[in-house]
Amino acid sequence: MRFASLGSGSRGNATVVEAGTTRVLVDCGFSVAETERRLARLGLAPSDLQAILVTHEHNDHVSGVGPLARRHRIPVWMTAGTGKAWRGGEVPSLHLFTGHEPFAIGDLRVSPYPVPHDAREPSQFLFDDGNRRLGVLTDTGCSTAHIEASLTGVDALLLECNHDAAMLAAGPYPPSLKQRVGGRLGHLSNDQSAGLLARLDVSRLQHLAAAHLSEQNNSPDLARAALAGVLGCAEHWIAVAGQDTGLSWRDLT
Repeated sequence: MRFASLGSGSRGNATVVEAGTTRVLVDCGFSVAETERRLARLGLAPSDLQAILVTHEHNDHVSGVGPLARRHRIPVWMTAGTGKAWRGGEVPSLHLFTGHEPFAIGDLRVSPYPVPHDAREPSQFLFDDGNRRLGVLTDTGCSTAHIEASLTGVDALLLECNHDAAMLAAGPYPPSLKQRVGGRLGHLSNDQSAGLLARLDVSRLQHLAAAHLSEQNNSPDLARAALAGVLGCAEHWIAVAGQDTGLSWRDLT
């Protein structure tokens, strides 16, 4: 199994997960042309994708889902709540799932889990190929016991580090937006993500990547330092999924 990011942040998000001959795209917040360009950077084309999994209906995660699915006839998976809130138009094949029931797509077992975020029925995902497990967690305002139970013992983790709390407080956002981002239905700060990580079993962890960093209220160095402090590892070992550069393939061995 391996994974990569096409880009992560408030201007667009998409993650590719691969196991065997199965490849899925988690979210698509880019135009079709931009998604195709970023997939090509990873040696892929839209025809290589078996599904698009949607975490929630916010535009930076779904703006490209409908157009990409329609142009390339890719099945789309989302919760019923996300489906009701989504305004992406008809797609060739729509599958609804609940946040507590695993399902299979080809060689991948997908275990969705609910998260606290200001969306209709948001979920994040745990992926399993029978040997290795990858956890994906972004767009959540706080951790929960269920989130931590879902992610403990994973072999790789893509983890939101949206903001540095001090930078957010002193930054240019209006008070209402600061309250939303830093609230229980917003986004994880570096310190919150580090606290979550400290409560997980990381004995199998091969890869840790920080994701969904704010370009105004965080920096890769701050995110890396927070997570490396928990693991006791060198900061450069922590990867960062950038907004423009994404994240190259990471293999789980």
